[in-house]
Amino acid sequence: MVHLLEYQGKDLLKGIGIPIAQGEVASNPEEVKHIAEKIGKPVAIKAQILTTGRFKIGGIKFADNPDEAERVAEEILSKNIKGFSVKKVLVEEKLNVEKEFYAGVIVDDSYKVKGPVLIFSTEGGVDIEEVAAKHPEKVAKANVNILDGLTLNNVENLIGNLAPSRGTIKLLSKVVYSIYEVLRKYDARSVEVNPMVLTTDGMIYAADCRIVLDEASIFKHPELGIDFPREIGRPPTDLERAAWKIEETDFRGIAYFVQMVKEVPSEGYVGFHGIGGGGAMLGADALIRYGLKIANYADTSGNPTASKVYRIVKLIFCQPNIEGYVLMGAVVANQEQWHHAHAVVRALQEELADRPNFPVIVLIAGNKETESIEILKEGLKGLPARIEIYGRDYVYNTDYIAARMKKLVEEYRAFKLEKGL
Repeated sequence: MVHLLEYQGKDLLKGIGIPIAQGEVASNPEEVKHIAEKIGKPVAIKAQILTTGRFKIGGIKFADNPDEAERVAEEILSKNIKGFSVKKVLVEEKLNVEKEFYAGVIVDDSYKVKGPVLIFSTEGGVDIEEVAAKHPEKVAKANVNILDGLTLNNVENLIGNLAPSRGTIKLLSKVVYSIYEVLRKYDARSVEVNPMVLTTDGMIYAADCRIVLDEASIFKHPELGIDFPREIGRPPTDLERAAWKIEETDFRGIAYFVQMVKEVPSEGYVGFHGIGGGGAMLGADALIRYGLKIANYADTSGNPTASKVYRIVKLIFCQPNIEGYVLMGAVVANQEQWHHAHAVVRALQEELADRPNFPVIVLIAGNKETESIEILKEGLKGLPARIEIYGRDYVYNTDYIAARMKKLVEEYRAFKLEKGL
């Protein structure tokens, strides 16, 4: 999934006709002061980071004049909020709010729905889940049939019993209807406006928004300039960005890579490589239960090419201080496994020549399993590492694989200590 920053989301809302407050993005206090001067009114200064609850943690502040805006911006731009360094702020006209609402369209993947759900609430500015739990009478929901689409009448009927006046219903309905149009146009998984505000002069604005796009559709929207469509809850590392470049223009299978620690400590971490989501997680869990730590989580499934698998293995070995590499293919895969075998052989031939006794375990099963194991045994013969290769007999015995890996790591550590490495 791809989470957009507030200013990016508001650009999409504005492009579809949803009113937003006057404002611009800035990267330094001087720019903030200039924008505040142009607005000529009290402003809100908002940290542009991928997290919620910014107001409570000092990520949103107000200023009455340009000089105060400059001081506030300097404070916010120096912050580190929930692991995010604030690089940009959104400077907006401060709205005179009379009433706050919530409106959103969220794709529900459950088997009962399998489609968009329109949600509206007369209580905005707080979590919709909290409102739904405490005051369900203030929340209205409706499933949207993607074949029939959504009409303005549908929206008016949904929120008609919740809005304070007929005129307000008309204003709100137009905005809520447009939110659904944003979802459709940009292949979004969710578009939430919270709060949607009614101002004292009777206008409706999207005061804040949260938009999540489907990462598989990003190639259709180059105009968005998204360079890392992954959801990891923090800024990506250099290796994670490199991993995305493998995926960016090659859709043949998955080559996923995420670092579990930014810098690998000196002991206890292994490079983890899985095949298949469920099987990979079972394998990772077994390693952790046996006292090992995984430096990264990688997954190459969906029948990727050898070149994609090779590049992922190379990324795993780019992590200094790892004490082993394990390919946990704890699944009888229907992909052609000899692509994995060729890739692993080439990568390990390059990486293991100067790593004596380095622990390597490869568990691989599925199509071309026999041929794959033969490729691995022949290709890795003669390398100075400790290499063990397993097939389908161990798919349901990840504990054994984890125990072996633990043993090999301990022996490798003792070997390094003895040799002064």
